[in-house]
Amino acid sequence: MPSKKNKKKSKLEEEIQDITEQNINESVEPKDNVELTKEEQLENEVAELKDKQLRMFAEFENFKKRTSKERIDLFRNAGIEFFEAMLPVLDDFDRAVKHQQEITDIEEVHKGINLIHSKLLSILNQKGLKAMDSSIGLKFDTDLHEAITQIPAPSNDLKGKVVDETEKGYLLNEKVIRYAKVVVGQ
Repeated sequence: MPSKKNKKKSKLEEEIQDITEQNINESVEPKDNVELTKEEQLENEVAELKDKQLRMFAEFENFKKRTSKERIDLFRNAGIEFFEAMLPVLDDFDRAVKHQQEITDIEEVHKGINLIHSKLLSILNQKGLKAMDSSIGLKFDTDLHEAITQIPAPSNDLKGKVVDETEKGYLLNEKVIRYAKVVVGQ
């Protein structure tokens, strides 16, 4: 299946080819009532075609610059939606820091931290981030895991399997963005 970029490119190439064919097929008519020699007619036709080609080339260069600028703007502003979604979590942390000296009940601190944590996880899940399930006891898979060390397996059934997980792995829209750091049994 052709990509959008290839479709745009081929569409643009078709348009350029159509314009070029149209220009070639058009006959050059003398501007005055004066009869021109065949050589002069050909020179005028060549001059017009060169002019049209230069204009087409300039238009294409402007198109490339414009699309390049649009692409840069798109990448620069791509994360705005994510950061806007994260601002309420930042606000919650700011309020917690502001009131941390006043709080005497440690249970309230725990509740506040749990609420902020759940809000953060909810926003990240909405944006497509998902934590990998625990890998302990599963077969070591290089597509999901990064082995940080190997240890003698506590039992024969754990050989070649994950014995411990030191860091969770994460998927963004079903693509691994961080491999789970695991200890593998030997």
